[in-house]
Amino acid sequence: MDGKDFGIYGAQTPVLPQVMELFAEQIEAFHRETFERTGSHVYEHLNFRIKDEESMREKCRRQDLAECPENALRTIHDAIGFRIVCLFREDVDRCVEFLRNLPGCQVETEKDYIRQAKPNGYRSYHMILLFTAPFEDVDGANPGKFYIEIQLRTIAMDAWAALEHEIKYKHDIRNPELIGRELKRCAEELAACDVSMQTLRNLVNKDI
Repeated sequence: MDGKDFGIYGAQTPVLPQVMELFAEQIEAFHRETFERTGSHVYEHLNFRIKDEESMREKCRRQDLAECPENALRTIHDAIGFRIVCLFREDVDRCVEFLRNLPGCQVETEKDYIRQAKPNGYRSYHMILLFTAPFEDVDGANPGKFYIEIQLRTIAMDAWAALEHEIKYKHDIRNPELIGRELKRCAEELAACDVSMQTLRNLVNKDI
């Protein structure tokens, strides 16, 4: 079937939401099982989306790629995206370990920007997974393999990323060096807060 019939994702356009929901169900099941066993939530927020048509086309253009399903679903790996926001750094590690061992998943790349923050102060844990699902993929295989991008971070890291985006990308900045230094300082303060909160949680759990 001609990919133009469906847009940038071709015949996989109706399939991607089903893959996304199937993957989300597994994460949500892990969350429920962990809460039942420990009484603690493994994450605070779980968000997921399919990258919209124009955003994917713009990304193809930015990378000098043809705007076709093969590039959107194979060369580029974030057509399906998840963000897992946790209360504590320890919970991020628990989620990462779960995803590494999830049946039907192959870890393609991992980038730990929590322990090695980006120069601007950004912190998050990034993963690209290749997820096997009972749907036909862009190569015609069924079960198919679908790339999923995942970002895992604490509430503090997520708040900083949202504020940094609002400050830097929604306005013309006259003094970018000063703003950059202040944003990095705020990121470091929030990272220190994350460490302190994790220490407090450990102390509380030790007394239970």
